[in-house]
Amino acid sequence: MGRFLDRLESKARRAGRTFAKVDRYFPSTRLCSACGALTGPQGLDGLKVRRWRRGCGAEHDRDANAEINIRREGQRLVAAGQADT
Repeated sequence: MGRFLDRLESKARRAGRTFAKVDRYFPSTRLCSACGALTGPQGLDGLKVRRWRRGCGAEHDRDANAEINIRREGQRLVAAGQADT
């Protein structure tokens, strides 16, 4: 995975794009992308849960929810000036 990220960062730099690496412990799958509550499935058993419903009424697919949260965190890092350019 590290090699893949190195290549991705290199390609982004050559293309003049911004590269933001989100912390590996960022709770992307547990964080509700609708309301921001940190109440999703957790632990090793939580990895088996593919879809979950939040009290706010949002229903999440684990991977789609994580993608939204990772994208938002990357944008936050770029806006805060904490991303590699």
